[in-house]
Amino acid sequence: MKPSASRIVQGIWRLADPKLCIASTVPMIVGAAMAYNAVGSINFYWFFWSLFGVYLIETGKNAINEVVDYNSGVDRFVSADKRTPFSGGKKTIVDGLLTIEDTKIIAFVTMLAAVIIGIYISVMRETLVFWIGIVGFLISIIYSIPPFKLCYRGLGELAIGFTYGPLVLLGTYVVQTHNFELKAFIVSLVIGFLITNVVWINQYPDYEADAKGKKLNWVVRMGKKQGIKVYILLYLLAYLTLLPLVLYTRNIYWLLALLSIPAAKRSVIVAKKYYNDIPKLVEANIKTIQVYQITGLALAVAALFA
Repeated sequence: MKPSASRIVQGIWRLADPKLCIASTVPMIVGAAMAYNAVGSINFYWFFWSLFGVYLIETGKNAINEVVDYNSGVDRFVSADKRTPFSGGKKTIVDGLLTIEDTKIIAFVTMLAAVIIGIYISVMRETLVFWIGIVGFLISIIYSIPPFKLCYRGLGELAIGFTYGPLVLLGTYVVQTHNFELKAFIVSLVIGFLITNVVWINQYPDYEADAKGKKLNWVVRMGKKQGIKVYILLYLLAYLTLLPLVLYTRNIYWLLALLSIPAAKRSVIVAKKYYNDIPKLVEANIKTIQVYQITGLALAVAALFA
């Protein structure tokens, strides 16, 4: 494959996947809103560098995952009838946008840039972020790379929930306030449960390919039908976490997050009925992302009054 600037740019854009950067943007916005309530201002300079650093790690993690999933056959095993915007990773190598070597270089460069930004924030703004960043960086590496391969060993869901919940939200909060607060941790659990659910339902289109490629996530381990029970449970855990949050803060504004229940209910109805019909299941994939977005926005608004 001949080098092409436009092809490389398209590949990087797809790896960065701006439409799904919402995964990291939501907890950062909520964390920033909570920080504003705590200290009365937001330092947008440091918010920008925090956001940029997280986006770079996310892109690097996606690039690493592309290489591993391509080599294991997982991405190549996704059949045409199962291919959706939520299946088969970013499809950069499968679709010929990037070579394996291109993708490895992108992973290295983005991860190196993220490390530099993390050190800059740690030295110039808040030292605690160094340790939060180290944990996030390591998880993004061992998520796919052998011998760890968390996403192949049933630990990928936990890794994503922990990263996009507590790590990203608390990291944003600490950068802005130089402080840790219990209510920020409780809020991060709500985010963590919901982003785990996004990942959970997105594993359905890849079920057969993942099983064939030995990517033993929990949907593959449990089966599609049983997996829906966990899908429902994760929603329940997210909404039930609001109760201790309200009791601890004595602020009912956190219940604004319940505005996402109609979308959650619809996603469950669709998932229960069409878990084995991937084209029709796409509505559940979309609704689950909407639940994450609506809940995140509601929590950000509530945080301003908390």
